[in-house]
Amino acid sequence: MFPRLEYLEWISGRPEVALYDLASSDLRGDRGHEPEAVPEPLEGLDDPPRGATLETQIAGEYGVEPEQVLITPGATMANVIAAATALHLDPDEDAEEKQRVLIEKPSYEPLVKTPGALGAEVDRFLRGDVYRLDVERAANALTEWTELVTVTNRHNPSGSLAERETLADLADVASESDARLLVDEVYAPYVTNPRDGPFGGPTAVGLDNTVVTSSLTKFFGLDDLRIGWLVADREFVERARSVSMHFLGVADTSRALGRRALHNKDHLAERSRTLLVENTELFEEFLAERDDVEGFLAEGSTFAFLNPTNVDGNELAAAAWEEGVLVVPGRFFGEDERVRVSLGRNPSEVAPALDALGAVLDQFQ
Repeated sequence: MFPRLEYLEWISGRPEVALYDLASSDLRGDRGHEPEAVPEPLEGLDDPPRGATLETQIAGEYGVEPEQVLITPGATMANVIAAATALHLDPDEDAEEKQRVLIEKPSYEPLVKTPGALGAEVDRFLRGDVYRLDVERAANALTEWTELVTVTNRHNPSGSLAERETLADLADVASESDARLLVDEVYAPYVTNPRDGPFGGPTAVGLDNTVVTSSLTKFFGLDDLRIGWLVADREFVERARSVSMHFLGVADTSRALGRRALHNKDHLAERSRTLLVENTELFEEFLAERDDVEGFLAEGSTFAFLNPTNVDGNELAAAAWEEGVLVVPGRFFGEDERVRVSLGRNPSEVAPALDALGAVLDQFQ
């Protein structure tokens, strides 16, 4: 029933042994991958006042009620629970057609494969030029059996960022077809100039018939906590809470450290935005110097979906790995000719990593 998640199988264990990690997109800085009882960025920070909960902290960030927040073991699990909830709120056992899920293309592999594991059929719609979110294409791909429309913002793998107005248009289109919109916002805070939205990025929270997912993993670089969440209307979250009982919960230790992280979010965000600014500059310099790589770096993003002109993505990723350089083959996003390059480590590590990738590209001149 559950298909293989080939990307997650492929990436497992590689960041820990890579000489140059250009695949991990979380803003880890100079932290290693060894587990820590208390992650280094949280050491010495104050805890929130007694009585604070993750639900109240996250609700305050998004401007909703705590009952509209469900804490999950990471954003991937939040997406699984959101999809399961949307597909089974009111299943019609006598329907002539299976429930359908519409997903952007290219997209993060688990978002594509999970609905199939839940018994749904998957349809796709292409993003537009420079991978912008194209509402018209999504509207044209909807069917009367579509129950869920799924997108990422920032887009994974390209880094393209949609503003709330575009997300609102997509939510309207989905609602008109009685479908729910799922927006994975783990990369939404990746902006060098923070907005008024949660954690400084745009959000779809509050749009009709919309569920949003995110986590502490990417922007805050705290993947060891496995703290994710979904935010939606009360009815959806109540049903999602019931669905979540079928899965593992969140450890109390992770909850405690997550509360500390959110209590100190401004301090941690300053650290992350420093990494964003410095690594973005390094990435821009790298792309400006190369005439054998096509693609774009979205403003404020530290990851991009690049097309090497002299070699396909699979061959480049394999050759890079032989030299200790980790980049993600585009095949995991449905585009063999590309690679996703991500800068999540300290600039002192990123600069030589880009030099090493450049040396691999020079092999194909």
